[in-house]
Amino acid sequence: MAGVLNVSFKMAAGWSWRSQLGPVIRAGGGCLNRRGWIPGPPLIWVMPVRGSRYNPHYLEPELNKEWHRILVTELGPEESAALELRAVRPIKAATINQSSSVFSDPLTSKFINMMMQRGQKLLSRSIMSKTFETIKRKQIESYHKAPESDKDTIECNPHKIFHQALENCMPVIGLTNIQRGGKSYQVPTPLTDNRRRFLAMKWFITECSENRHRRTHMYEKLSQELLAAFNNEGNVIKRKRDLHKMAEANRAYAHYRWW
Repeated sequence: MAGVLNVSFKMAAGWSWRSQLGPVIRAGGGCLNRRGWIPGPPLIWVMPVRGSRYNPHYLEPELNKEWHRILVTELGPEESAALELRAVRPIKAATINQSSSVFSDPLTSKFINMMMQRGQKLLSRSIMSKTFETIKRKQIESYHKAPESDKDTIECNPHKIFHQALENCMPVIGLTNIQRGGKSYQVPTPLTDNRRRFLAMKWFITECSENRHRRTHMYEKLSQELLAAFNNEGNVIKRKRDLHKMAEANRAYAHYRWW
């Protein structure tokens, strides 16, 4: 309330916000400041920008995973000097979405965020961890049951299976709704990498959350779909092929795309 009364008093006394500003740019030359109009070339008024909370003495965090795997004996003179400098100078804290851990995967984090509902990220992360554990158990069981000649073809790393399954489910071309002459046409258009990845993740989450038995856990259904997609099978692969078939059927409308 005191602040409002103070502003009201200043306004009644002839005080204005413009009088408290620095030089203001004018297109015709000259500028207007608290002393009035000053003829001449326009002056530049720079807005103050909030600075960093860290002192310039702080170093940037090293987020490259490959750099941490290099042995100290294999470093060059410049890299050794930089490493010694990082031992005595403070380092800035990394943001929440940055990590140099070998277990950190941006694609897995993106999938966890898409699978999250109502802000329950711990639940989504536990489902992803159990999914990887289930995939690992199934693949190791298949590895021990397989003959010696087929053991080299069995992939037991769940992270590689996850990446390859997403790669197999990414569509190449999609459909865009375009209106011409009062009618709507489904026009085949190429998809960007972000859109391809989004569709693959969305199909996995939709298939596992909607088309599963009520007594089947989410991580069990997700592990089944990932293993099926890793082998180019399953319902998600079928959805990608159906989309490609629809784009092939509507190739006659491709000339409606103007971009």
